[in-house]
Amino acid sequence: MDGIVSTIITALEAHNVSPQIITFLISMIPLLELRGSIIVAGSILKLPFIQTFAAAVAGNMLPIPFILLFIEKIFNWMKGIDCLKKIPNSIEAKAMKKSEQIEKYGYLGLFLFVAIPLPGTGAWTGSLLAVLFGMKPKKSLLFIFLGVVTAGIIMSLVSFGAINTIVNLFN
Repeated sequence: MDGIVSTIITALEAHNVSPQIITFLISMIPLLELRGSIIVAGSILKLPFIQTFAAAVAGNMLPIPFILLFIEKIFNWMKGIDCLKKIPNSIEAKAMKKSEQIEKYGYLGLFLFVAIPLPGTGAWTGSLLAVLFGMKPKKSLLFIFLGVVTAGIIMSLVSFGAINTIVNLFN
């Protein structure tokens, strides 16, 4: 993943794309999402916290309404084409392996799934799971947004050293 991020940053900087836009774009990439973009913005691009947080949340949320509204139709279309049907089946199977808390707690589980920054969780997978469980798109969007904001706060505390600062105050 590091090579991909470095390539993206180098290519965009060569075209004078601002660090804020780079952060925004990285946060739209599945697997990286907000978590990766905040680390990149804070450590490599040296963006201030507020600019990083705003760009990361906005970029991470941009694809979510489209996923909630169209992923089922896209996957159904792909499943009708022999050479493509393995892709949605594989993505759905991987997502369902992580679905226990959503199945158990509903929208609160969806929020927690997106909010806790662990590998394989995030807004993209949370959106897919919301669709697979037949959750309402508008309500899902709200809980995913709250999860993205919470994950952004957690990642910002880690990336911008706030946790270290707080710990050092008590030492």
